[in-house]
Amino acid sequence: MGIWALNLVGVVGIAGVLLFIRSSRPAPLPPPAVMPTAASTPTTAPAIIQPPPTTYILPSVTPNPRSTPIVATTPTTFVLHTGPDPIMIGYSVSGRPLEVYQFGNGPTEKLIIAGIHGGNEWNTIALAEELILYLTEHPEVVPPDVTLYILHALNPDGEARAHGHEGRVNDHGVDLNRNWPYHWKSEWNKDGCWSYLPVTAGEYPASEPETVALMNFINFHDIKALISYHSAALGVFAGGLPPFEPSERLAETLAQRGGYMYPPINTGCDYSGNLTDWASSVKGIPAVDIELTNHSDTNYEKNLRVLDAFLKWER
Repeated sequence: MGIWALNLVGVVGIAGVLLFIRSSRPAPLPPPAVMPTAASTPTTAPAIIQPPPTTYILPSVTPNPRSTPIVATTPTTFVLHTGPDPIMIGYSVSGRPLEVYQFGNGPTEKLIIAGIHGGNEWNTIALAEELILYLTEHPEVVPPDVTLYILHALNPDGEARAHGHEGRVNDHGVDLNRNWPYHWKSEWNKDGCWSYLPVTAGEYPASEPETVALMNFINFHDIKALISYHSAALGVFAGGLPPFEPSERLAETLAQRGGYMYPPINTGCDYSGNLTDWASSVKGIPAVDIELTNHSDTNYEKNLRVLDAFLKWER
């Protein structure tokens, strides 16, 4: 009887050891999931191609967001030896900085843009230089409630390439005044439009770094009025499709003070994807294109009167 009791104790002990070993082992992993085969996968609709974005991320300008060599410390040979340092808002396709000069510190922000067509309209850049120098010497002309920004050259690559037709586009071959994300077209009727050389509107709206840099600058400021300078001879164009009444009033005021034609000459051109239409119709900013009288003169005296009227203009 004692022997049987000892055997029973032994069996119980062995069972306990086995149970302890089993419980101390890690739990087995579940079997891997079986991926469906092509034959077992139900048919799905093809992927939908998304349109270009309607909002754009502000790139850092330190370092160069395009990772391209910075080929110049300023977009052109212009150097302001005294006065405000330029604000770097981005870079061109080929790494030239896009520079904005600020005058005044008032709550009402206004913007002047030159050189969107680079070397083809290089005299607009020369005018911007004259206005920057004038405001540096006469800062008192800016009303205390106004901040004025002047973008010296939106297309420095085109200006560096040539003073003439070959300098119109950026270094991607894009007309920057057809690259804005409003009323944008990849192809447009060329009747009545500039057509001396082949140009494109970009692969999609706001495809170009110059466009995105200026868009972001405008989006991060409360711009109350805008001038984009061009050449030549057609007059003053009011931004907005459909027509935007504040832009029309601004155009009429500046044309009268500067002696420019308004309404402008209508050549029948379809001005698709342009800056001032985007500014007026998307951002609600009174905006105008002012065409200098030719491709060589800055109309400096006339545009000092335009500047005075622009600084004092209220919506």
